[in-house]
Amino acid sequence: MTSRLIDETLFDSADPPRLVGARCTGCGTVVFPRQDSCPRCPDGAMSAHALPMSGRLWSWTLQAFPPKPPYRPPIGGFEPYHVGYVDLGEVLVETRLAIPREQIRIGLPVRLTTVEAYHDEDGTEVLTFAFGPDPEGGR
Repeated sequence: MTSRLIDETLFDSADPPRLVGARCTGCGTVVFPRQDSCPRCPDGAMSAHALPMSGRLWSWTLQAFPPKPPYRPPIGGFEPYHVGYVDLGEVLVETRLAIPREQIRIGLPVRLTTVEAYHDEDGTEVLTFAFGPDPEGGR
């Protein structure tokens, strides 16, 4: 089975892929996803900035209903999943969580991974980013 990333602009070209945000050259603010202007100052240009692979779970909830478009349900239809904010030090990233409910807790060390988002019409598996438990415990 072939697969592809949901949006190449969210990642760098490394293997495994890393999330890429942007950093303001004026004030140092980091954002994700990338954007062309700084949300905090008018002085700097935004440049690509690779984000850390691991962080800590800052907050979470259950996505109990299908999101609005452009969401596409996976094969078999929508099933509730957990989402949260992960603190990567310089920025909070909103993300899917690939963590069993009984393991989810605020402050949990987590690491970047990918999960299936949906399948294209030709059967290609489309992957999105998520965070799962960090086997190294955030060391």
